[in-house]
Amino acid sequence: MAIELKNLTKRSENYSQWYNDLVVKADLAEQSPVRGCMVIKPYGYAIWEKMQHILDSKFKETGHVNAYFPLLIPKSYLSREAEHVEGFAKECAIVTHYRLKNAPDGSGVIVDPEAKLEEELIIRPTSETIIWSTYKNWIHSYRDLPILCNQWANVMRWEMRTRLFLRTAEFLWQEGHTAHATQEEAEAEARRMLEVYADFAENYMAMPVIKGVKSANERFAGALNTYTIEALMQDGKALQSGTSHFLGQNFAKAFDVQFVDKNNKLDYVWATSWGVSTRLMGALIMSHSDDNGLVLPPHLAPIQVVIVPIYKNNEQLHHIDERANAIAATLRSMGISVKYDNADNKRPGFKFADYELKGVPVRLVIGARDLERGEIEVMRRDTLEKSTRPIEGIEEYVKDLLEEIQKNIYTKALKFRDKQTITVDTYDEFKEKIEEGGFILAHWDGTTETELKIKDETKATIRCIPFDGDTTPGKCMVTGRPSARRVLFARAY
Repeated sequence: MAIELKNLTKRSENYSQWYNDLVVKADLAEQSPVRGCMVIKPYGYAIWEKMQHILDSKFKETGHVNAYFPLLIPKSYLSREAEHVEGFAKECAIVTHYRLKNAPDGSGVIVDPEAKLEEELIIRPTSETIIWSTYKNWIHSYRDLPILCNQWANVMRWEMRTRLFLRTAEFLWQEGHTAHATQEEAEAEARRMLEVYADFAENYMAMPVIKGVKSANERFAGALNTYTIEALMQDGKALQSGTSHFLGQNFAKAFDVQFVDKNNKLDYVWATSWGVSTRLMGALIMSHSDDNGLVLPPHLAPIQVVIVPIYKNNEQLHHIDERANAIAATLRSMGISVKYDNADNKRPGFKFADYELKGVPVRLVIGARDLERGEIEVMRRDTLEKSTRPIEGIEEYVKDLLEEIQKNIYTKALKFRDKQTITVDTYDEFKEKIEEGGFILAHWDGTTETELKIKDETKATIRCIPFDGDTTPGKCMVTGRPSARRVLFARAY
């Protein structure tokens, strides 16, 4: 059974299948009866809850408050901002009726044709329109600004090709929606929230990211600028891991949200929106995990330490229980989440395989002989290294080890990304290197025409124009026209 647990497809054989196997076998999520939607299982949801809790605290530290807005949006609202509706039109699920009735032939229920809605309702793909129609009632003067709201919610985008966590029709996320009196304040807010995401990605997910701005073609529908953090997965594909949008006055104008400024003049409000989703779960899995299962950074692991006893009889178990429970209590008092698994319905070998598969960062094993010798076995999940340590003072050792594992996981991911990031000058070299995966820094002439040609011919997209990086002018690798600086390309999820 332990072997079957870890019978994952190898990453080198089929990365996509490895990912799917891991999500299911590690008990993170499964397909649901509703096409394109997933069931997030308790262990997967526990990771998402940790993400949510940390991000929520960071939002509140930066002055944001949580609110909740309707799931259903009148169709006419989406029509008000032209770019926005065009961007989401093909992904919308629509509610047309409000009642069912029994079929006359007794075969079940049917939609009652008499119960057609006067105006269809859209299940939110994102909430800008419903929120800005609400802000119209909240904002009258500069004294009402800024509004710094966040919403934890589910949204629906009708995806044709789905993959658990990475791309599902329904997914969970947070969406911040803020209103400001000036352009400068709104732009600063959009950049500030991108920094919050980058800090979370690097210091909690142990995932290095590149911060930058999207090209005009890759912007959020209705935004003037979209800022992004981009991460590189182990298969050499990029994953957009958080975006923050400067919306200008577009939505304020669409919903006529005006305010009286300090000079007693009427002006439109300036806006931002920003969000991350359960897609971060996919990023976490693909950044660090290996052929043995999940590798979770300690800062996000639901169980940071598992203690497994090895015993032959109840008397031995009794002595081990006593010591193990004391260790667990001390670790918990230090803010570390611990599971002492003394269940007698599974063998130790099964437990080892299961917790390895689930990415628990540290495993402690206590046997009767270990207890007599005052020793304990420690295994770290990131390197699979085992060592024997004195039981005395093990709690402080484990606390330090968890931080060491967190840093090691980040360093390993950073080294991988740096190795997989190259600079090219010619389009021929670009076409050759993109097949190998990874990030490519190259010159581009700034036109959407060239950007689409590259995408069409190589399936690579501009991930972002990095904030940091090579700003030396050059020539576009495709057209030879002047290029202000290198931009970041990759194939992406």
